[in-house]
Amino acid sequence: MAKDWWLYHGTGEGAVRRARLEAAPPPPWRDFTGTPDPDHEPPGCAGPAWERTRRRGQGYVPDDPEKDVVNTALHLRRPLLITGKPGVGKSTLAYSIAADLELGPVLHWPITSRTVLRDGLYLYDAIGRLQEAGLEQLRAPGTPAFPAGPDASGAPAGPSIARYLRLGPLGTALLPQDRPRVLLVDEIDKSDIDLPGDLLTVFEDGGFDIPELARLAKEDPTVAIGTDDDPDAAVRITQGRVQCRYFPVVVLTSNGERDFPPAFLRRCVRLHLEPPRLDKLARIVQQRLKVDIDGREEYQELVRSFLERAEDGDLATDQLLNAIQLRLAGAWSDPDDRDRFLGTVMQHLTGPTA
Repeated sequence: MAKDWWLYHGTGEGAVRRARLEAAPPPPWRDFTGTPDPDHEPPGCAGPAWERTRRRGQGYVPDDPEKDVVNTALHLRRPLLITGKPGVGKSTLAYSIAADLELGPVLHWPITSRTVLRDGLYLYDAIGRLQEAGLEQLRAPGTPAFPAGPDASGAPAGPSIARYLRLGPLGTALLPQDRPRVLLVDEIDKSDIDLPGDLLTVFEDGGFDIPELARLAKEDPTVAIGTDDDPDAAVRITQGRVQCRYFPVVVLTSNGERDFPPAFLRRCVRLHLEPPRLDKLARIVQQRLKVDIDGREEYQELVRSFLERAEDGDLATDQLLNAIQLRLAGAWSDPDDRDRFLGTVMQHLTGPTA
């Protein structure tokens, strides 16, 4: 049964709850003062990007304890750190939040060992700017490549810097607006050791500076640049600073490959997802494939086989969905193929047979 204080239910039809989310006062320590650009319209609940978010999010089946933790993060406006084995639905939960509360397409920031904070905040194509300046010189022989002299950043003046700047997924999520965006920071445990610490200041301040624009603030205080949603979507940045108004719904996922510093953990609401058991698997199959396995021995046998094989090594839920989808299509229906079928679609992700 839904609780009165819940905003996220995981059941869709969230317009009323989204309005409650927008109207709810923030904790005093999470009250930010960014001013939205009145001419910038973030993506809404339409278009291909939203359809991808909606379809993926609708397939998630949250338990009540998961809803409690998600709603805690929403009310406190704190990042949600989700841990668990691969394939348990950590990333999909971010899409479920966006779909359930109709918050627009998820902003996705995949993390690798080479990722640094600036990759998520903004991108600056300095080489492209220099190359275009060189082409301009070729078009007008005999004229200096940068006739105006160096700009306030110390770089030669030339084509407008705005054309070579674009906000990253984290920077786009921090744009000031009255409705939060959902940002998925995927597999943060794969990051360089410094990234979680670098994120702390951004999460606490709810904003960041773009030095390339801050240095030009006296000459050009307001510059319009692209976003992660659309490189051509010109959103105005004033004095080189991006400052949120409503802190975004930040979902960080981790497969448990490393520990995080206490200062980082203190600023997150944590949720650990266990592999789903029989009752939840049945609900997932019903939700994703519209198949009710009650009374259908063939599909119940597949679920039992999935759970048995999971005892010897990690499996992902979508491997079970693949198996049932193949049976729905009539594939691998010969009983003599059973062992080869299970070995093909339910290969272990970890363990001695992976």
